[in-house]
Amino acid sequence: MEKKIWLSSPHMSGNEIKYIKDAFDNNWVAPLGPNVDGFENELANYLQTKHVAALSAGTAALHLALIILGIKKDDEVLVSSFTFSASVNPIIYQCAVPVFIDSEKDTWNMSPELLEKAIEDRIEKGKKPKAIILVHLYGMPAKVDEIMQIAEKYDIPVVEDAAEALGSTYKGKKLGTFGTLGILSFNGNKIITTSGGGALISDNEEYIKKARFLATQARDTAPHYQHSQIGYNYRMSNIVAGIGRAQLEVVNERVESRRKNHEFYKNIFQNIEGIDFLEEPDKYFFSNYWLTTISIDENKTKGISRETLRLAFEKENIETRPLWKPMHLQPVFKKYPKYLNGVSEKLFEIGLCLPSGSNLTEDDKTRIKNVIKETFKI
Repeated sequence: MEKKIWLSSPHMSGNEIKYIKDAFDNNWVAPLGPNVDGFENELANYLQTKHVAALSAGTAALHLALIILGIKKDDEVLVSSFTFSASVNPIIYQCAVPVFIDSEKDTWNMSPELLEKAIEDRIEKGKKPKAIILVHLYGMPAKVDEIMQIAEKYDIPVVEDAAEALGSTYKGKKLGTFGTLGILSFNGNKIITTSGGGALISDNEEYIKKARFLATQARDTAPHYQHSQIGYNYRMSNIVAGIGRAQLEVVNERVESRRKNHEFYKNIFQNIEGIDFLEEPDKYFFSNYWLTTISIDENKTKGISRETLRLAFEKENIETRPLWKPMHLQPVFKKYPKYLNGVSEKLFEIGLCLPSGSNLTEDDKTRIKNVIKETFKI
């Protein structure tokens, strides 16, 4: 069998070993050190934001964001339903209540219309939401202006989950920098990776200071070990941060490669009826196209469905994946409030993520193209 083509695999720059060797040579094998400081500063410069805390995972960043915003037991947090479970799990960590908001059709992200409806309904029920977690799905910016205006109108802080959206912008501004706090992920399948890792972003210096404090077991200033509140082991290690520094050197190239992948697929499918892409709605949206995603209308493709294509790829050892199963459909979350319009459920039924790694070779693309041509008889 031919080699596996992954959906989105790590892509090293070649400079990672330099930073790792420096950490070993200077014995900075710890959850602090020059690489951590350097990565935070370089990431802040790239994002044009003031403060960054490098952490062990995007999930850790989201958990700390909720703690910093004072989310407690039984508080309600509005969150995109069409996302990965890590966007929701930290709400449960805090014993709070997720309230799921469905998507709009243009960007597949949180519907501003349903968001406002949910806020008004929760207030009417005597439970004003304490935060909004806004996910930028597959690197596509949400309708930022509309959502931020609603959040401001009702005085609810926004946490941007930009785990999939490093390098994406809205009106020229990097995603993750619009909300009160923003989070990034550097998991192995992301635009850049530190193998595992994440970051918390904010212009509020006190928030980031608190995040670093809580992420290092909340140790008080004292010669002995003293703790006045519960902390977490959430800090990024100096070794991992070294990988991140080398990856950040090539982030623009990685985004360009992903966007070229998107064009590659558009060219293949251009004459096939029934295939729709998630695309930028207008000139203000700039997506990193972390994953190229399509929806397939089998009524227009002569019966070829999402599963037909997925299984055809699988037979050739090429990984594809259905779109995220909405959180309101997940067994673990089905009891929680939800505001729906059917968009995410339909997309889950007919949508597919295509191989989108920045390290796809020409041979990989030829194999991918051949599967599509054979499946659709073109």
